[in-house]
Amino acid sequence: MKVRGLTSWPTACLAVLALMLIAPQGGSGGLRAQGQASSRPPGESSQQPSFRANIDIVSMSVTVTDPPGRYVTDLAREQFSVFEDGTKQDIAFFNRTNQPIALSLLIDTSASMEDRMATAQEAAVGFARRLRPQDLGEVIDFDRQVRVIQAFTNDPVALESAIRRTTAGGSTSLYNAVYVSLKELKKVRAKTEQDVRRQAIVVVSDGEDTSSLVSYDQVLDLAKRSETAIYTIGLRSKDEIAAKAFKEADFVLRQLAQETGGRAFFPARIEDLAGVYAQIADELASQYILGYVSTNTNRDGGWRRLALRVDRDGATARSKRGYFGPTGK
Repeated sequence: MKVRGLTSWPTACLAVLALMLIAPQGGSGGLRAQGQASSRPPGESSQQPSFRANIDIVSMSVTVTDPPGRYVTDLAREQFSVFEDGTKQDIAFFNRTNQPIALSLLIDTSASMEDRMATAQEAAVGFARRLRPQDLGEVIDFDRQVRVIQAFTNDPVALESAIRRTTAGGSTSLYNAVYVSLKELKKVRAKTEQDVRRQAIVVVSDGEDTSSLVSYDQVLDLAKRSETAIYTIGLRSKDEIAAKAFKEADFVLRQLAQETGGRAFFPARIEDLAGVYAQIADELASQYILGYVSTNTNRDGGWRRLALRVDRDGATARSKRGYFGPTGK
């Protein structure tokens, strides 16, 4: 059946015409994970929800790791507990199927990236090659200006060509780039249930924002409302790490990632960038999707804080930190 007006799954407080009925789904999508078992854990539905009625679904992409940092992919629904503002919620939907992704790749092309550009391009190309046919990717470069140099496509050749066309020069408009990327992701609309995709941004930058027209607070607010996981990569030299401006820039990258359920990376060398991209790809291919109907029936648009627990010794679950409640009637 068709799903009208959906842009992504999961979306927090998805005001979809939704009540979960189970409809068969075959296959899987998403980035390829290296060395990952594909067995289905107990309690997992291999099916995707179809939608009816006027119900607000709160959904979460969840990453679980063990103490050494390896991804835990064999948990059952009963091993998860979700709390909204301290109140436990009943999980109505659970899936470990590797859902397709709409991914925006942001590349800093400011003047300071000139010596790092070739290595950064090769690493980004390797990452783009891990997208599957069910996935969509776009490429955005940013310096003083923000340019969508390749719109969303599943053509790996087009993505690679766009990455290799990037050149360094100008200042850094990081906030503008993230803002544009979030707006572009809103245009990715699902025509059917099978078209519904998780959304993620991967941004690599070597400096603080120096020329954006939008503020950090505006970008963070939009990111928290968009339900897009943001993965940030900060490139720093030893001298830059000690500078106050870069400490502030690192805080921005960390908070963008933490608030949206992503992750921040600060590789010691530009040569480590390919490995960082591989970690992000593996994480996106190792996530659980949880959904529930909130017990909070207020429609005040207020911020609701989320917490997760997993019943596995030493395991840690990570997802978005909260969402804005529904508004209206």
